[in-house]
Amino acid sequence: MFDWDDENRGHVRAAGFDPDEIEQALLDPRRVGANAYNAGRERRWAALASTEGGRVLFVVFTRRRTSVRVITARDATAAEKRRYRAQGK
Repeated sequence: MFDWDDENRGHVRAAGFDPDEIEQALLDPRRVGANAYNAGRERRWAALASTEGGRVLFVVFTRRRTSVRVITARDATAAEKRRYRAQGK
């Protein structure tokens, strides 16, 4: 389901996340869509979502065939956390 390699795994670890945390967040049934960007022809999506430990993340990803490839992640801002808590029902 998730497409990990040394590049994106290293990128999220450098940002202070474990790939498992990112997967937990993207599997969060309460996740909320957020604005993202496109990179060339590749469509990017973003989500506000929580890990099992309650850490609210902003995750940017793309879909490649049947896989989800994480591009980057960061902790959600205070405003994004409020949005997640208000909309993620």
